[in-house]
Amino acid sequence: MSKRAQHGPGGPEIVPAFLSVGDCALAVQFGDVIDADVNRRVIALAESLSDFPIPGVLECVPTYRSLLVSYDPALLRGTALEAALAERIAQLKVSAGSARQWRVPVVYGGEVGLDLEDLAREKQLTPNELIQIHSAAEFRVYMIGFAPGFAYLGGLPKALHTPRLPKPRQSIPAGAVGIGGQQGSINSVTGPSGWRFVGWTPWRAFDPARAEPFLFAAGDRLNFVPVSAAEGAEIAAAIASGESMPMPEAAP
Repeated sequence: MSKRAQHGPGGPEIVPAFLSVGDCALAVQFGDVIDADVNRRVIALAESLSDFPIPGVLECVPTYRSLLVSYDPALLRGTALEAALAERIAQLKVSAGSARQWRVPVVYGGEVGLDLEDLAREKQLTPNELIQIHSAAEFRVYMIGFAPGFAYLGGLPKALHTPRLPKPRQSIPAGAVGIGGQQGSINSVTGPSGWRFVGWTPWRAFDPARAEPFLFAAGDRLNFVPVSAAEGAEIAAAIASGESMPMPEAAP
């Protein structure tokens, strides 16, 4: 488990733990909680290894609190990689950065947002009140995983924290906007899920035909924007025809 140590006026620094994952991967663990500061360190290390590769490293996969670093043991030993990563982390520059900001259209309720009304009753809210709470929040993309382009989101308001279903549904469509525990999500492909779903976005989180198949990336920020079912259908049709492409907000 990682520890926190005091390092001057900048406040506590996170001291990572290095965990062997078989004989060809190393996990660099920066914390054990969902925390934006921890996640920024994960992303900063991943970007550093992308910009300035360590020979023998094959791939890096960022998660909420750790970075999985895969390597070729014929070219690089685990102990040497750990030492190189420790040196890299000591020099790491971590900042809030200029994360991309997305305004994601969502059709709340309906056929895909099938849990909206039940969740509202459970929370003693009206469906409109639940929508207002959900769409007023700013979410952070903590990681992409589970399925290609599937976005795990932090920032779900505490009033909407809800356990997942005890029995997963077998088929939830791509674009479904979900709630699971204290997390949010955007489904990227059709598949089974135990999350609770409040809406659907016509945007495609995963499209193998795009130059960049994954729409979102770890570190991105996003807000959900309610749209009508008719507007959602229009947006989906424009994307399918190639007339429109989801884009992040322009930098200020």
